[in-house]
Amino acid sequence: MSFINDKSKEIHCKIIYFGPPRSGKSTSLKLIAAHARKDSKGELISLNRGDDRTLYFDFVPLELGKVKGYTIRLHLYTVPGEIGYHAARELTSKGLDGVVFIADSDLTQMEANLASLESLRQVLAKEGDDLENIPMVFQYNKRDLPLAVPTSELSRILNFKKVPEFETIATKGKGVFEAFQTIAEQVLTTLSGKQ
Repeated sequence: MSFINDKSKEIHCKIIYFGPPRSGKSTSLKLIAAHARKDSKGELISLNRGDDRTLYFDFVPLELGKVKGYTIRLHLYTVPGEIGYHAARELTSKGLDGVVFIADSDLTQMEANLASLESLRQVLAKEGDDLENIPMVFQYNKRDLPLAVPTSELSRILNFKKVPEFETIATKGKGVFEAFQTIAEQVLTTLSGKQ
């Protein structure tokens, strides 16, 4: 849930990158952080294992500018995809305003995609929220794999909300910024509707 600080004239919103292990969450976040203007971002913080797998989260704060005199700050987080880190996913996801669900396009990862989507539902339910009420986009990542599931099939199986979806190759930057821009717009539109 966004936090409005009237004293400092700031609005803070939280966007979570959610998905199965090694689907491209950290790669996407690091790419966004690397290409954001230096004066509009904070330091990228990664709590990961030595093999670049997220242990707890990755985090980068971004400033989007001002709206009606308030500075808009987005806090982007990734969560660990591994099953054993459910508690870390729950804690990091508290109070989220939007979700980028990164699905792994590899045919062998379909079950992991579904399990991760179910984990997201459970995390939100524990917070008293529903996936239907949260701004969301899908990134179908790793589209360059030889065994990539057709996007239409990923959409049919995963995108029950019929939210915006993007074919991405995070390692090459393809589609990542478009997905980020869309979720940011959704979050800000939802926020403006609440005021």
